[in-house]
Amino acid sequence: MLKLRYDGFAKLLHWLVALAVIILICVGWYMADLRPSPDKIRLYVTHKSLGLTVLALMTIRALWRLSHQPPPLPQTIPAWQRSASMFSHLLLYVMLFMMPLSGWLMNSASGFPAKWFGLFKVPNLIARDSSALERWQDVHFYSGWILITLIFVHIAAALKHHFIDRDSVLLRMLPTNRRAP
Repeated sequence: MLKLRYDGFAKLLHWLVALAVIILICVGWYMADLRPSPDKIRLYVTHKSLGLTVLALMTIRALWRLSHQPPPLPQTIPAWQRSASMFSHLLLYVMLFMMPLSGWLMNSASGFPAKWFGLFKVPNLIARDSSALERWQDVHFYSGWILITLIFVHIAAALKHHFIDRDSVLLRMLPTNRRAP
């Protein structure tokens, strides 16, 4: 039987990652301009922990995606849009790995110890290195802007499919979708 929607676990992973990324972007912007203080340190610790959580969720999500076929796109979608969808989803996955990995590498290069939500120490991926720190800061910064752009394109495409094309693309991923697309 042809499935018309994403399964519940895929939806859960999608929306957990989406919520976490929105929080990370907002917190990242906010904390970047704060003066040094205990509050800024707490925000950085939380930001790092949530970023590592996204990395773990994306690993699970990628493995799930490899072992579970997504529902097919509606037949009415032209080939170029199918290709654009596949390419943009691939880029989203790459950037959703790149952001937490570059943050982890940045933290490692800074020499600051990291603990995941204060529960356990996170190992450094590289040794303390100020030039590597600058490179990973740049990667994290520019990857963030690429990710934000991809998120806006992703949302715009979903809304276009729902309100203009009036097809089932958005409905397939909505958490409370009870209607068959």
